Amino acid sequence: MEHADILWALAGIFGFYMAWNIGANDVANAMGTSVGSGALTLRRAVIVAAVLEFAGAFLAGSKVSDTVRKGILDADMFTGDPTPFICGMLAALLAAGAWLQIASYFGWPVSTTHSIVGAIIGFGVLYGGLEAVHWPKVWQIVASWVISPLLSATISYLTFKLLLRNIFYQKNPLEATKKLAPLLVFIVLTILTLTMVFKGLKNIDLDLELGPALLIAMTVGIVSAIITAVLVRRIKLKDHVESRSTHKIQYQEQSLQKARKHLRRLQDVSDPDTQEEIATLLKGAEDLGSRLEKERGPTDNPALNQVEKIFIYLQILSACFVAFAHGSNDVANAIGPLSAVLQTIEDGKVALKSTVAPEVLALGGLGIIIGLATWGWRVMETVGRRITELTPSRGFTAEFAAATTIVLATKLGLPISTTHTLVGAVVGVGLARGMGALNLNTVRDIAVSWVITVPAGAIFAMIFYKILMAFFG
Repeated sequence: MEHADILWALAGIFGFYMAWNIGANDVANAMGTSVGSGALTLRRAVIVAAVLEFAGAFLAGSKVSDTVRKGILDADMFTGDPTPFICGMLAALLAAGAWLQIASYFGWPVSTTHSIVGAIIGFGVLYGGLEAVHWPKVWQIVASWVISPLLSATISYLTFKLLLRNIFYQKNPLEATKKLAPLLVFIVLTILTLTMVFKGLKNIDLDLELGPALLIAMTVGIVSAIITAVLVRRIKLKDHVESRSTHKIQYQEQSLQKARKHLRRLQDVSDPDTQEEIATLLKGAEDLGSRLEKERGPTDNPALNQVEKIFIYLQILSACFVAFAHGSNDVANAIGPLSAVLQTIEDGKVALKSTVAPEVLALGGLGIIIGLATWGWRVMETVGRRITELTPSRGFTAEFAAATTIVLATKLGLPISTTHTLVGAVVGVGLARGMGALNLNTVRDIAVSWVITVPAGAIFAMIFYKILMAFFG
């Protein structure tokens, strides 16, 4: 077909550009909590993510790609001259990449899937009109803006509350951690293995039913729990702490501070006799605060530091699973349209399904890791540090909640976004420590960027589609 070489070159460039921006934005979501909590340095996070994302994309990436992602457009409308279809897919890649680059510049964690879907909607409306779009599918995506973060935030909130009660609020948190570690590892490895099977390995004909998948996952969990039970016995208790944990006393101090604040407000609007009684209560509250401060002692608690070190290993483990699963699944957002264009150019007609060549998978994986290495720090900064202060235990909780949400949503057929899921989980961890632990301005900016993503992708795609059709149409 006419201009085949130019279109082929543009497809490779735009596909790589989209993959680069997936690495800069989406992969940073997976590793951001590990960097923010200090479990991994930025350099090590990039190395770990590079290896596992590329492995996931190249070894377990989809070998067959649907031309029309997520069934958004009516495939029957693509007949006749393939040029508009090719220009539409190129416009979608360029538009989604451009929006992701803008979002990454501002540190906004947005969904790459929603970006490419919005872009395809944009060119589809220009090509076939509003009726060409399957709007119920679009509303499912809109629903995921709410379902994904709410579900993961709830799970992370409850999980961290349980960790606080059963570990950090105990008289000896390290001893409590040693007792619970095998159970924690069993639950975590079981969930992460299910995540791998359902999300990370689904593209290599490993389509297991829930029963066999659960059996494999539980076997991995049990073996890991036994190994953990042996290893934690070797951890020696240092600086045995008999007083109540620092975490619990800090929580009491925060609650007491809020109580004093409300008492002062009440004192301002009360009559003289009541003001005198409130003054007595305030004096008692201040005395209690001083006693709690002395009981808490230094905030650098050696036992709690050892507990956090244990959670570092769990968090790194969960981050590795998430990175592999992400590489295998979301690389399709770049190579799907790219493969469709290459197949269509080769066949001379619109390819509704296209075979993904190994070199295309490699190109997508390479683009992802370069994007992470060059610009990923921006979104990592937002996820890891700007939403709420993270420690290894909090970062682990967020990643565990995100993985659990992915498994639940996959089997229940709920629309979900991996990005929204992880951000929601981080917010849930912050809420478990009180609303004051959250940076609400950052949360607001992220929520707005989510709402903008689909229409932004659509608008950019319309513009680029018109430009490309002016040259090649």
